[in-house]
Order: sequence, then C-alpha cells, then structure tokens
Amino acid sequence: MWYICCVVRRATVERNTSESQIRVTLDLDGTGLRAIDTQVPFFTHMLDAFARHGLFDLDLFARGDVEVDAHHVVEDVGLVLGDAFAQALGDKRGIRRYGECTVPMDETLAQAVVDFSGRPHLVWIVDGIAGKMVGGFDAELAHEFFQAFTNRCQCNLHMRLHYGQNAHHILEALWKSFARATSDASRIDPRIGGVVPSTKGTLVG
Repeated sequence: MWYICCVVRRATVERNTSESQIRVTLDLDGTGLRAIDTQVPFFTHMLDAFARHGLFDLDLFARGDVEVDAHHVVEDVGLVLGDAFAQALGDKRGIRRYGECTVPMDETLAQAVVDFSGRPHLVWIVDGIAGKMVGGFDAELAHEFFQAFTNRCQCNLHMRLHYGQNAHHILEALWKSFARATSDASRIDPRIGGVVPSTKGTLVG
C-alpha cells in the first residue's frame, strides 16, 4: 500500500533537433492543469482536451519548422509525450493496464482502446479525414501523432472511427477518447496490490 500511495509518476522529457524543439512535463496523477504551446493552434486545442479529459497535468512547449508544415512538430510531440508516459509509468506496478473509451461528438462516434503492454502496435481505422484541413491543421497528421506516441510509449493502441462527417468533430472525439482510455489504463488500482498486471511479471518491452 505504501508504494501505491507514495510513488511519484511524473516525467520531464526534452527533444532538440534541427526540425523541432520539444519540452514536456507530465504528471499522470494530476487534475488536468495544463500549459500548452505548439505554434499549431488546433493541435494545441487537441492536447488541451487530452490533458483536461485525461486529468493529466501537462506542461508542453514545442517549436519547429512550421513554416514548412506542421508535420515535424506534431510527430515529435507524439514521440516526446510517448517517452514521458513511458517514464512516468515506470515498471507499471499496480496500474490497470487496459483502458477503453468511446466518445460521441454530435454526428461522430470515436473509440480508443489501449494496453500498456510494452509492445508497440497501432491499429488505425479512421476513414474520411484524408485531405481535410481543420483550422489550418492537416487532419492526416493525427495518425502521425498517434503512431509516434505508440512507438515511444510501447503500448498497443486501437483508434477507430465508428462514423462521422465533420473533420473537427472526428479529430476531437478521437483525442478525447484517447485521453479517457489512457487515463483509465494508467490509474493505480489498489486491488492489484502493487504488482505488475501481467502473467509474465513484466510489462517492459
């Protein structure tokens, strides 16, 4: 019980390249406090929704070659946020491990299912956003973000759009379902008793 109550699940990660400069501080056991600046307003809005609905405390600052396009910033934020998640989860003792959430937004219904398994795999079943722009944000970059997060967090993530028409609604429902699913999967469950929830005894890839 001492481990469950007292462990600090917080991480700060930086990435500096010729294409982007990213700094993330993440607290898995927060209340949704956030300070986010990515130079890409719609992407900032999605990350704000992620922290708010996942109840993560998130301080995120990103700069990059957005004069080219937003690809490098979006992908690299996914990498750094994935690294921060992996570090904050540590050896994953006591976590629920699995999480799922289905979120409606007007005509849209989107679903995220996550397993902090230590094995990276993204399943992306999202049609209807190719070639669409939302507030200057290329909707297809969402896939790049989630793929980068999955690779670095070493999780199994399934993202599915059941139906929807408006690209803004689709992306927002995807990010909010992702927030709730990862929040649920990363929670400490006292019934688990501080052990790693795996028959193998480890969730490190």
